[in-house]
Amino acid sequence: MRNIADTIARMARAGAPTPRETVPSRLTPLIEFGTNPGALLGHSYVPKDLPAGAALVVVLHGCTQTAAGYDHGSGWSKLADRAGFALLFPEQTRANNPNLCFNWFASEDTAQAGGEAESIAQMTETMIARHGLDRSRVYVTGLSAGGAMTVAMLATRPDLFAGGAVIGGLAYGTATGVSQALDRMRGHGDTSDVALADAVRSGSRGHDGRWPTLAIWHGGADATVSIANADTIARQWRGIHGVDATAVRTERVGTAVHRIWSDAEGRDVVEDWTVPGMGHGTPIDPLRGERLGAAGPFMLDVGISSTAVIAKSWGLVAAAKAETAAKPAPVERVAKIAIPVSSKPAAKSAPKPRAEAPTGIQATIENALRAAGLMR
Repeated sequence: MRNIADTIARMARAGAPTPRETVPSRLTPLIEFGTNPGALLGHSYVPKDLPAGAALVVVLHGCTQTAAGYDHGSGWSKLADRAGFALLFPEQTRANNPNLCFNWFASEDTAQAGGEAESIAQMTETMIARHGLDRSRVYVTGLSAGGAMTVAMLATRPDLFAGGAVIGGLAYGTATGVSQALDRMRGHGDTSDVALADAVRSGSRGHDGRWPTLAIWHGGADATVSIANADTIARQWRGIHGVDATAVRTERVGTAVHRIWSDAEGRDVVEDWTVPGMGHGTPIDPLRGERLGAAGPFMLDVGISSTAVIAKSWGLVAAAKAETAAKPAPVERVAKIAIPVSSKPAAKSAPKPRAEAPTGIQATIENALRAAGLMR
């Protein structure tokens, strides 16, 4: 019982709503993008003189964040100006999730049709058609709950995305409710490699083409989403790509540990980046190297820009432009208790129905769960 109480207390503290960002937005609202069954908002960034057939990157913020705030912290739109690609920023609403988390643990929102995942796919299709983008170069990335939703997009729409990068996230199909979500975030309740891969295949409804590549980023000292989840995601996608866990190359980039698995064609299909000593958030490097992003809550200046490295791996920027520097940091991987973090703004769409509020002890527990983004 003490473990449950501790978890709820941590969730209530970590998930308390924060003031909305006051950073100036570089984004433009995206309107008329489909039926929007997940009742999300959308924003875009299209650099001036965008070349025909440019790439598209879909960026999913974390809990307590907004699209504009995540762009400001990560530096994606600044890199898009330099490299010439378009950006889409789906955004959660408080009507869907009080803590602005994408609902990564709700099966209705992570299926191919009918919820938030379909809304994101509709926005993506709209951007491709509206701006004449290259359908073969569409990518998705996100932090925390946005990272878990990133994996959901790759699983449910492998025909739409060429690759993805999940930061501090979780594997697809491993949680279908609040109690499972809590267990997974703490690194509990593991399942077999076969079941992990089967979950993705089930989500894709019989996809028989090439699977997207996936890069996994995680802090070695993440106390919000246990680093055990990085290994679970890697196992899931190694199974999808049919690559042997032992066929791995390892290198260091600054203090970050980078592991790569390649398929039979020699294509790098699964990557794992561990940033030792880093907590829960997106690794940025605002003062050195690419000078991208701005430090803040869950935007962590650790001397390596995940934005630049991810864009380089997708071929969006030249290798010389993605050089990174790193600060010294301890090198161990640390697994600690986990809590979900993701962000989202107020919505234009109709709120999803919510049950009548309970009272007493049950109300206290559910309020804590909602504050952490695990209940609507």
